[in-house]
Amino acid sequence: MVTVAKRLRPNRTRGFYDRIADVQNLAMKINGYRDSVKKYLRQLDLKTNHASKVLDAGCGTGLVSLAFRDANIKFKTLTGLDLSRNSLGVARDEFASLRKKPHLVNFVQANVLNMPFADRTFDLVLMCGVLEYVPLDDGLAEAARVMKKGSQLVLLPVKPSIVGSVLELLYNFKIHPIEAVLKAVKQNFRIVGSYDFPITRPISWSKKGFLLEKK
Repeated sequence: MVTVAKRLRPNRTRGFYDRIADVQNLAMKINGYRDSVKKYLRQLDLKTNHASKVLDAGCGTGLVSLAFRDANIKFKTLTGLDLSRNSLGVARDEFASLRKKPHLVNFVQANVLNMPFADRTFDLVLMCGVLEYVPLDDGLAEAARVMKKGSQLVLLPVKPSIVGSVLELLYNFKIHPIEAVLKAVKQNFRIVGSYDFPITRPISWSKKGFLLEKK
């Protein structure tokens, strides 16, 4: 059973990330996460094209969205969704500063458990470090709802580790055991692949990668 008592309520989560948005963005620039995610995305067989609609659910300050853009993967629209207004503001500024603008990028303030999109809207969904704030089954079910059949989900959960435990305390979320993640995803997805980041990349200390396909 997933423990949810420790997780912040939506209003508290939003307020927390509103306060740390700039610091969080700077830290992510320094530690090489963006480049690690870019390299990982390039290795995947992502079935997107120039008509594809992509969602970064729980986008924060846009790190994964920017990594996706850096990877030069084909898409038509990219939507970033997050609870934190200030984090979304940072993400908008980051994309506005790019010399070469992506096709169409927009940002929406909303909860990943109640996304303001129609069923079967997206061809690809990215989720990095967001399901730790919500019940696992509910978060994955909502992601599946907005995805087309056969579309892909790139999932980067926080894994049990020393660094993960420190982050769990600092950010007040709850790490889901990898076994629980694997069990939960099988309700709506097929597991296409899993990935362990090289130990030389800081992202390897706290994250694991999965590529999933909606049934």
